[in-house]
Formats: sequence, C-alpha cells, structure tokens
Amino acid sequence: MNFNFTEEQNMLRETVRSFVDKEIMPYIAEWDREGKFDQNIYNRLADLGLMGVCIPEEYGGSGMDYNALAIVCEELERGDTAFRTAVSVHTGLNSMTLLQWGTEEQKQKYLTPQAKGEKIGAFGLTEPGAGSDVASLQSTAVKDGDYYILNGQKTWISLCDVADHFLVFAYTDKSKKHHGISAFIVERTWDGFSSKAIKGKHGIRSGNTGELFFDNVKVPAENLLGEEGEGFKIAMSALDNGRFTVAAGAVGQIMACLEACVKYCHERETFGKSIGRHQLVQQMIAKMEAGLQMSRLLVYRAGELKNEGKRNTRETSLAKWQACDFANRAADDAMQIHGAYGYSDEYPVERYLRNSKAPVIYEGTREIHTIMQAEYVLGYRKDKPLNKMLPAWNPDKELV
Repeated sequence: MNFNFTEEQNMLRETVRSFVDKEIMPYIAEWDREGKFDQNIYNRLADLGLMGVCIPEEYGGSGMDYNALAIVCEELERGDTAFRTAVSVHTGLNSMTLLQWGTEEQKQKYLTPQAKGEKIGAFGLTEPGAGSDVASLQSTAVKDGDYYILNGQKTWISLCDVADHFLVFAYTDKSKKHHGISAFIVERTWDGFSSKAIKGKHGIRSGNTGELFFDNVKVPAENLLGEEGEGFKIAMSALDNGRFTVAAGAVGQIMACLEACVKYCHERETFGKSIGRHQLVQQMIAKMEAGLQMSRLLVYRAGELKNEGKRNTRETSLAKWQACDFANRAADDAMQIHGAYGYSDEYPVERYLRNSKAPVIYEGTREIHTIMQAEYVLGYRKDKPLNKMLPAWNPDKELV
C-alpha cells in the first residue's frame, strides 16, 4: 500500500484549491443567498482541464488517474457542493460512463467535447415516481425504423438547463422489468426536449437542478448506449462513478467544516478562554478529524480499485455512505460550535449544514447503502462481471 500522493496529484490539489479560494470563496455566500448559478465557473474549470481530469488525452481529457478526480471533487466541495456536483454529474455519471460503455464513434462525438469542457454532460435516471426503485420508471423508448421515440419525464437532474448532452434511461420492453431498460445519449437541441429548474431547494442553491421532459423525441438508433436491455447495468455502473465523486466531495465538506471551526475557535472566547479550550468543543473537533481521515481512506481505496480496473461497487458504496454521514454530522457540529452565529449566513457553516443533507439522499440513500453493505456481509449480494469495465489506469499508458 502507498498512502503518498504523487507530485502531479499534489500540484493538482494546489491548483484547484487556489482556484476555489480566488474564484468561489469570495462570492459563494452571495450566490447561495440569491440562488445564482454562475456558468462561467465551468468555463474556467474547463480551461484548467478539470472537466475531464481522468479522461484519456486521446479523448480530450487530462489523462490523470481516478484519484485525481477525487482530489478535484474534495477541493471543489470545500468551496461549495454545487461545483462538485457539476463535476460529479458531467465527469462521473456521464463522461466516465461513455468511456466505459460507448462505441468509438460515440466517444469521438460526445466524450471528446465533454472532456475538453466544450460541451456539458448530464444524467437522467430519477423520475417523480422512481428514485431508489429504478424499475418503477415510466419513460419509454419505442423503436421506429432508424430512431427510438422517447417519451417521459426526469426530475432532480443536475445541470438540467445548461447541459448539452444527457444520458437518459427508458424502457424499451417493460415486460422484462430491469432487463427491459435501455440507455440513450440525448441532445438538448432535439425537437420535443425541454427542461425546467426546481426552485426553493433547502441546499445547494447555487446549483442548477430541475426536470427534463421528452415529448416524442426522435433519438437516432446509433445513440443507443450499449445494447437494448443493458440500461440498468449501465446505470448502476455509472452510479459507482458518481458515488465515488460524491464521497470525495463529502471529504471536502468535512475539511471546510474543520477549517471554519478552527478559525472560529481561535477567535471566540467564553468564560475567559478560547472556546477551543473547552473539552466538549474539542470532542466535536476530534470527531470531525476522525471522520475526515476515515472517509478519505475509504474514498482513495475505491479510487485505487478503479485505477486497477476492478469492480468497486461494494467499496464505493461504503465510502459514499460513511463519508456523507460524517460530513452531515460535521456540519451539524460546526453549527453548534458557532452557536447563534452559526445560524446566520454571516458564517459559512449554516450553508454547509444545508448542503450536507442532499448527498445523504441522492445516488443511493443512507438506507440503501446500509442494506447493500449488510447483504454483502451476509452473502446475499455478489457483483457479477460486466460486459464492459471502466478502463484501468496505467501511469505509462494512462487508461488501458
């Protein structure tokens, strides 16, 4: 085992941290307060090569390993969850899925401009009546000559109003249940496509989230991702990547909570001493530090399995569950440490607490991951081989 970051990874962290400190931190309180989505941030992330950091150079990416993606997500969420979410969806859920399952033609047409940041990708699985129960989705895609006619609705879709390409899941044969779901690459500009943002969110207010609508959208047959009926497998493998980025982001949120609390502990005094001298405050700080270190180890273990080209559903599930729970508790304790001031947006911890709740819910609720982990231990759940694996990373050959 090697617990050391490479020089390249350390430079990447410094680059992203500097970007966050200069481009996000000074403005995020206002953006959050106003619910403002600043798309220019993504243009600047693209300029830094961060929208395709783990995508091979041959497809327009930076060619770094999968743990480089974790570093990017950590540091972005230290700024705000909205910006990590964008990378999670664009890179983790969409681009990495195209890398794993796409044909060469699909990679050239869709993955390459996404990795360069010229186009933005999103992911359409959740529906009003289908979240954890994927088989309950109602969207359909009916084959008609050289096209599929797509009808349905998706909800809670990040980047709904700004993404250019969407991975959309729909039934091609409802009689087969899970085995009748297929995946499609859908373009925003096609007739019958529309989107609408959801307002009044509890947290992640600087992010664009909403609904997608498909009204007899004609999807070319060559935009079928994988084979008919492979949609469920593709969606679950995509979630392995998305959950990895969410877990890494949670590590960044714990870092942000710790930084805010350490600063406040040295500024605030009660009973004649800095509040950091009080043992119950120290207890909360210690729990944050423990959560940070444990979560980071779980995340980078999952990333190393990705680098080796191995299945990591079990490890990624555990990392996502635990890191997001730790982050939620860290944010709650951070507000407690700040007292009444923490309840005001004068300090960032109230935003951290609001933002920390969504990752506990999306991409597999804490309850879903609890069941998954128990079933692995009990022997009820075993991961079957996939037709296509996420390419392994080789430092000499990049992804192979």
